[in-house]
Parts: sequence; C-alpha cells; structure tokens
Amino acid sequence: MLIGKSINGRYKIKELIGGGGMSNVYLAHDMILDRDIAIKILRYDFSNEEELRRRFQREALSTTSLAHPNIVNIFDVGEDGSVHYLVMEYVPGKTLKEYIIEHSPVTPERAVEIMKQLTSALAHAHHNQIVHRDIKPQNILMDAEGNVKISDFGIAMALSATSYTQTNSVLGTVHYLSPEQARGGMANKKSDIYSLGIVMYELITGKLPFSGESAVSIALKHLQTETPSLRETVPTLPQSLENVVLKATAKNIQHRYQSADEMEADLATVLLPERLNEPKFTVPIDQDETRAMPAIKDVAAYSSVAETKTMPLPLDKTPKEQKPPEKKKKKKWPWILGILAFLLIGGLVLAIAFPGLFEPRQVAVPDVSEMEHNEAIEELQAAGFVAGEETEQYSEQVEANHIIRTIPEAGKMRDRETAIQLFVSLGKETIEMEDFVGETLEEATEALEGRDFASVESTEEFSEEPEGTILNQEPSAGEEVIISETDVEFIVSKGKDLRSVENLSGFTEENLNDYARSSGFNIRIVSEQASDEVEAGKVMSQTPAAGEQLEAGSTIEVTLSSGVAEQPMKTYIHTVDIPYEPAEPAEEGEEPVEQTIQVYIQDNTQTMVEPFEEFTITEDRSHRIELQIAEGESASYRIVRDSTIILEETFDYSSVE
Repeated sequence: MLIGKSINGRYKIKELIGGGGMSNVYLAHDMILDRDIAIKILRYDFSNEEELRRRFQREALSTTSLAHPNIVNIFDVGEDGSVHYLVMEYVPGKTLKEYIIEHSPVTPERAVEIMKQLTSALAHAHHNQIVHRDIKPQNILMDAEGNVKISDFGIAMALSATSYTQTNSVLGTVHYLSPEQARGGMANKKSDIYSLGIVMYELITGKLPFSGESAVSIALKHLQTETPSLRETVPTLPQSLENVVLKATAKNIQHRYQSADEMEADLATVLLPERLNEPKFTVPIDQDETRAMPAIKDVAAYSSVAETKTMPLPLDKTPKEQKPPEKKKKKKWPWILGILAFLLIGGLVLAIAFPGLFEPRQVAVPDVSEMEHNEAIEELQAAGFVAGEETEQYSEQVEANHIIRTIPEAGKMRDRETAIQLFVSLGKETIEMEDFVGETLEEATEALEGRDFASVESTEEFSEEPEGTILNQEPSAGEEVIISETDVEFIVSKGKDLRSVENLSGFTEENLNDYARSSGFNIRIVSEQASDEVEAGKVMSQTPAAGEQLEAGSTIEVTLSSGVAEQPMKTYIHTVDIPYEPAEPAEEGEEPVEQTIQVYIQDNTQTMVEPFEEFTITEDRSHRIELQIAEGESASYRIVRDSTIILEETFDYSSVE
C-alpha cells in the first residue's frame, strides 16, 4: 500500500483518488515545491513489462511539450525501484463523466462552451503530432470554475504501442471507440474527433448512443449503426448543434471533420440564429462504393465469453432404412480387444507425458476473500488462474492489504489462466475532515449525510454570527479521521445574546454600577442637565429606552440631573449718546479738536478698573453698550470724556428684560 509513503523522497502519497486498467492515481504532496500534485502509478503487472515501461516513459515525456489551459500539465516522469510514476497537475473537482451524471442534459450553450475547450486542446495536441486514442469523459477533468482539462495523453499512447493484452480489456473504452479502432486499425487524429463526438452526444443527451450486452455488440454498432438522432431525446436542440455530433461521428473518416480546428471553428458559429435550423447533416452517398462488413480483430479483447460451436446430431434412421440382418460372419473380438489395449496404453503414455491434458478445462474460482494480498495471489495461481486488475477500496470489515472480493466471484467456473480481478482493502475509510466553520449546521449535516460517523452532535452558544452558523468543529479541518470511529461535534451559534434594557430613571451612579455588573451592559454618563423635577445626581434620561433588546456588552448612555436650573444670565443692550464738546471751538478752516472717550463697564464679566473701550470723537456719537447681568446682581457703565465723567448709569437684573 502506498498511502503515507514517499516516492523518490519527494512526493508524499496522501490518498487514492482514482484508478484505471493499468494504473492508480493518488493525491500527493510535492515536498520540494510545497504543492499538491496528482501522481499516476503503473500497476505492478504492467511495470514488469519492459516495452510498456520504456514507451510509457518516452510518450509521457513527449507530452510535457504540450502547454494548453485545457490539457493537464505533466511535471515529471520517473521510477523509484519497481514503482513507475507520472507526476501531473492536480485538478480538484470532478470528471466530466460525473458532471454529466449530475447535470445532464446540459444546455446547448454550456455544451458548446465545454466542447470548444476540448476541441482547442485536441487541436493543440494534434499540431504537436500527439494522438490521444482514448478520449472519454472519465479522462476529462473539470475544475471548480467549470473549465475542462484532458488527461492521460501519455498513457493512452504507451498502452496502444505495446502487445500487452488483458482478458476483458480493450484499448479505449468501447463506448467511445472509433470504427477504425474497433476493426483493429490504427488510431489517428480523426479517431480522436470521433470519440469527442460521442462525448458530445452524451453531454447533450445524458446517455450513450450505443449500448449492448457485450463489448462486441457495442463495437459492431460503432461499425454498422449510424449515430442516433439527438433531437429525438432533446427535441428543442438546434439542428446545427446535432449536425456537429453527426459529422464528428461519421463512420467514414473522410466524412468527419478533417481536423479538430475545423470542428472548433464550426462550434464557434453553431448557435448563431441563421444556423439554428440548417438542414440535417447527411453522409454523401457514393453509388460506386461497394460496402462490405468489416471484420473485428481480436474479438477476445472485447469479451471473455468464448463462442461454443454446436455440432448437429445425426438423425436416427427409420426402421424402413435399416438393412436386414446380415448373415453371421467371423468373430471380431480379437481385433476389438487389440484396439482397446492400444488406446489404453496410448492414454497412459499421454497422461504421463502431458499430465494437464486430462484435467478439466474449467475450474472453480477459489475463495480468497479476507486473505492477505500475496497469499491470495498464490492461492489463485495454485488453482491455475492469474492475478488480474487490482482495485483498491476502503472496507469496514476487511483489514488493509487483504482481499475483499474477486471478479469472477468465488465458486464460479472459469477456464484456467483466466485473469481474476482482485479488490484489495485499504482498511477503514479515512478522509480529510472538511472545514465547516462558517457554514450552517443544516449544510454540514447534509454534507455528512450517508457517511457513517460514530456520532454527529452540536452544542449552541451565543455569538455575533447569525443563528445556526458553525463556530468551531471537532475534528478540525484537514485532520485525517476514520469515519466509523469518529465523533463529530459542532459548536453552533444561537445568535446574539440579546437582553432587555431596564428603566434606569432615578438611578444614582452607584445604582448604575450595580446594574452594569448584573446585566452585562456598559453604562456611560454622557452629560448633566438641570431639572426642576429630578434630584441632582440621578438619571433623568437614557438611550436606548427601557424595554429595547440589546446584545450583552452593549453600552447604555445616560444623562444625570444637576438639580434645579439657575436663572439664565441676562444680556442687556443699552445705547447712549455721547456729546462732542471741545473746550474751544475750531477756527474756520481748521480740523475739529479730537476728544478722547473711555467706556468703563461693571457687570458679570468686566470691572471698572480698566477702560473696556477707548476711542476719539470729533462730533456727537451714539454708542452701544452690552451688559451681562446675573440673577440678583446689577451692572453699570461709566463714560469719561477727556478725563471727565460725563455719563454713568446702573441696571438691576429685575429691571431689564
């Protein structure tokens, strides 16, 4: 088992994420570049075939020249002891096959979007003289943004170039196999186009165009049966889009698109209004062409069911045809005994020389379930079978590296040398715990549905997060756990801790401090105001008001009373006329003599010690005086002209408005 091991000291295997006829795919971590990658590892029985290994490495290296956003990047190819591997870009998401199962039939727009990406990728590969040979939805990956990437270029070519065969296997999944491949011919660029057309058929309709009870019957349909109409399944499908599929899947390669570029160009305009109702694509008929049923080579590669010829039984002769008994002749017993003796001796010789000659052709498949992997292989070999494809699976009952089951099942009669498929246990399923923090409990419960965790429980606590949101989880995200042995616990928000605000009117500062401790609120005194009704030092108003719902820790603002309000300061404006009276009048033609005026004020803000104002006059002048008078007080002013008091007056608080 490779999980947890390191390949070449660089790639640490994390988990099995896929498998196929000749390899298994693992999620691994590149410890040098600190990134996740996908690593495809040749199965043990393939790695022993020198020709396949050399071609696998050579072809894989050749595909590193491909640089296209819709082709999975190949980073490295190598070997570590008996482990032969291919390091590829890790594309988190799903295969196109899984997408079709979940979303089919897709809209014409989405189908065209996906197919344009695939034809662009295929055109790039073909320009580099690389043919895929095994185009199918299982070899097309889709990332989280819905973009597709073709994978397995190197492996498809490597497998096609070797003589290695397996019972029940054929190069290219038979449902997507081109007619020329089905008849045993070489795959070419137009074979990829045919397979891509079958993928497009399945993408649009949600089903395969050809099905049957065996691989042979499906292969025959690829050879003999025209592609069914897509519009019978999807009546609203534009004729132009059906035409793309029909042309791509034409039986004769001359009638298909001549290149992936041509198919991509056709897809670019297929949904234009003027094309939607174009005539249906039909294959040109050549009157001089003589059509013959093609022969399918290596039928055993498609099916393990051997054909059995039945010989007709001879008809019994009727009594009329029977000849009358002849006259008794000489006895033949000596001859008969001699022949029997010869046959007996000959049989003994054959039995000694060829001990397997008289063994039964078919034997029962032994029960190797729950046996250790190597022990099971030895048991199968002892019974005359060979170990075939191995598939790793998680099992709650069977310990790791032991056999879960076989195909064919134990007890089934099969020919000797039949390859027996083994399902090898990975032990109890472990998963990397998902991160549910921030999601709702309902979403998490739905995601875990069908997974047999030991228990899934939740507890609630107050939080700023909306009610039902997961705040924390155990096990933590990213932790590797065995599902059946793991208790999952979620801490879930029950919303904010809202509490009702009490009426704080009349509370003193001491009362407010006590309330803050008991309620969980913060209290802030924002101001003091005079009040004829509320005693000084007590709350006269609050925000928010009593009865409102607040989250614990929120702040309540209060205003305290400063007691009875004092009477306001009065501002009194008084205007006086200041006369101009020089000691001697100016002579005619002379400038007037200036007189100095000093204004003194005694009020709530000024005293008579210093002049409040000082200015000169050369004529009579009106002057405005502003006095600030407190309750119970008085204010006065004095005007001095050239050091002589000329005006003086006092005003009481009660006498002014």
